[in-house]
Amino acid sequence: MNILVCGVGGQGVLLFSDLLANLALSAGLDVKKSEVHGMAQRGGSVTSHVRYSSRVFSPLIEEGTADLLVSFEQLEALRFVHFLSPTGRLIYDPLRIEPLPVLLGLAETLDNSILGARIRARAPDGRAVPAYETACRLGSPLVQNTVMLGAVSCLLEFPVDAYHATIRTLVKPQLVELNLAAFNAGRQLVDAAD
Repeated sequence: MNILVCGVGGQGVLLFSDLLANLALSAGLDVKKSEVHGMAQRGGSVTSHVRYSSRVFSPLIEEGTADLLVSFEQLEALRFVHFLSPTGRLIYDPLRIEPLPVLLGLAETLDNSILGARIRARAPDGRAVPAYETACRLGSPLVQNTVMLGAVSCLLEFPVDAYHATIRTLVKPQLVELNLAAFNAGRQLVDAAD
């Protein structure tokens, strides 16, 4: 399974991929993970490659081979959609975070309808999940990543209790209950759409 996770610095992409990798490891699978987070602290692009199977030789996902693309932001979904395999699936948050050149007035932004059309052209079955909005309703935008994990869990083969155990293992004890609520809310977003 090749899962590419992308977003913007501060959205929790790295914790999300750590949770996925730990989940696969606890299921007895071979896991490889690679991250790119150069300008993350300045709101730059962050990506993480997570690969798991009975045997994995490389941590990197080649373009056109991702089984799943998880994006925490619309522009990042468009930026990395070419990594999807022909049968790959996209799940993304419709949240829009303008890049620094746009904020500084050095570049123009894409209209939301154009952006959405470009995403649909490349991933017609892509699913928008309002994870950020849901996280804010739960009281913290910082659990957007765990809401997305809940949504993604509906597409993967691991049991729900394994996700709960992984969250309890990797998340700070004082934040476990909030993250479990966020995970369950993410599952409900996908269940409600089906």
